[in-house]
Amino acid sequence: MELPRVVVGITGASGMPYALDLLQALQGLAEVHLILSQGAKRVLWEEMGLSPKDLHPLASRVYKDQDLGAPVASGSFLTRGMVVVPCSATTLAKIALGLADTLLTRAAYVHLKEKRPLILVPREAPLPLPTLRAMVGAAEAGAVILPASPGFYHRPQGIGELLAFITQRILDHLGLEAQRAPRWGEGPVPE
Repeated sequence: MELPRVVVGITGASGMPYALDLLQALQGLAEVHLILSQGAKRVLWEEMGLSPKDLHPLASRVYKDQDLGAPVASGSFLTRGMVVVPCSATTLAKIALGLADTLLTRAAYVHLKEKRPLILVPREAPLPLPTLRAMVGAAEAGAVILPASPGFYHRPQGIGELLAFITQRILDHLGLEAQRAPRWGEGPVPE
């Protein structure tokens, strides 16, 4: 059985553990096509002590962000969807405006034009007005804005469960079946 293709873009926003958790969860669920921005490489090291090569085993294919001729830059390259996690405010603004000056932003543009799922996971806070406007613009264009803001109704016992909460929501939007976190109303009901 052929796995569905998913494009994962990682940008230079804080929140690399979210990206790593998603990449690990996609193992066996999807063929992962990975793009890291230049800023992502720096933040990946700062937050996790990892280099981009440490992520290569978690992807079926890794692309250079400067390679605008890569397959993921074309609408004829079929995918289940694309996730940008974490999504920097700059990348979000470019996507909202349709600026496709890197492979990551071009792939996002393609997902919007082809009406395929595009999930943007911003982590920054507080949100200034220009970023809020960019979020509205991206949502109006068809993107899902899924802030890295986990819930607590499942009473998480550690960081891994908080990460899994967001990963579960991403997988749901991609239509990929995996049980990463408890769902509301599916646990025991208090008396």
